[in-house]
Amino acid sequence: MLADSDVERVLVVTAHPDDVDFGAAGTIASWTAKGIEVHYCILTNGDQGGFDDTPRHEMGPLRQREQRAAAAAIGVASVEFLSHPDGHLVPTIERRGEVVRAIRRVRPQRMIIASPDRNWDMIGAAHPDHMAAGEIAIQAVYPDARNPFAFPALLEEGLEPWAVQEVWVMWHPDADHFVDITDHIDDKLRAIRSHVSQTSHDPELETRIRTRTEATAVRGGLGEGHHAEVFKVVITA
Repeated sequence: MLADSDVERVLVVTAHPDDVDFGAAGTIASWTAKGIEVHYCILTNGDQGGFDDTPRHEMGPLRQREQRAAAAAIGVASVEFLSHPDGHLVPTIERRGEVVRAIRRVRPQRMIIASPDRNWDMIGAAHPDHMAAGEIAIQAVYPDARNPFAFPALLEEGLEPWAVQEVWVMWHPDADHFVDITDHIDDKLRAIRSHVSQTSHDPELETRIRTRTEATAVRGGLGEGHHAEVFKVVITA
């Protein structure tokens, strides 16, 4: 597994605005604090989210603004939205090509993606868009992004093949790599609170997040009083 000191750039690929903040914002804040460049690629417009009567045509742009604010709160370098319809994401060759383009443009050593495998203990994480985004992303990592004969039109854009060295999978049923985010739990909460349209209805949100990250830390052997996020790390190069 790469040491953080060996990582210059990270690409995060998720289905919706806010996925990355619930799954990995503390870890990402710890990386940006070390000078690692982090970029987001978000596949849908998020317009099926929300808990009020916001018109659907306004929800996608609103969620993009919220995600940009969340990213800025933890030092993320850029956010790209592919803006496909929320709730309709499927692993197609076209979606793979879009993520390959993002990989070749960013040239990350490390990626964060959602799990393509259903986690029966976290049914909320097993949203079909999440699993589809995970499948699209891992197919883009291997074999496509590194293969000069895959998506040859990208070569015409000057986007040369790139091999991602490792992928960190959020919400995986066999996740076993724990990251201590105690020093960055407030950053995680700040990012999550940026998603006002998704979280303002829940007065217990901060308590639930703290309870969950504390339980994850205990499960990972970090001890009481710590906060953690957990991933499945897959070596891909």
